[in-house]
Amino acid sequence: MPGIVEYLILGAVLFALGLVGFMSRRNLIVIFLSTEVMFQGVVINAVAYGRLHHHMEGQAFALFLLAIAAVEAGLALGLIMLLYRQRDSLDAEAWSLMRG
Repeated sequence: MPGIVEYLILGAVLFALGLVGFMSRRNLIVIFLSTEVMFQGVVINAVAYGRLHHHMEGQAFALFLLAIAAVEAGLALGLIMLLYRQRDSLDAEAWSLMRG
């Protein structure tokens, strides 16, 4: 059975991969998916620390984070659909330019 170190490494790797994807991509869908990967890395670390200290706070915090991620997914996908309908592009650079 894997120990706490393996879970913490897995969580850190997921967070790092999500951060690299968030910083290097310009497509809004990929940016959104990268934030979800970062959320999952944080959830794994919260559960691992809860298990290490024999407390249920880590698991409760993980469930709270999963609920927040689900709400964020619904809002972000709706916003991405709205933005795509206005500009016909999912490029984040197209939305960084100010109109005036």
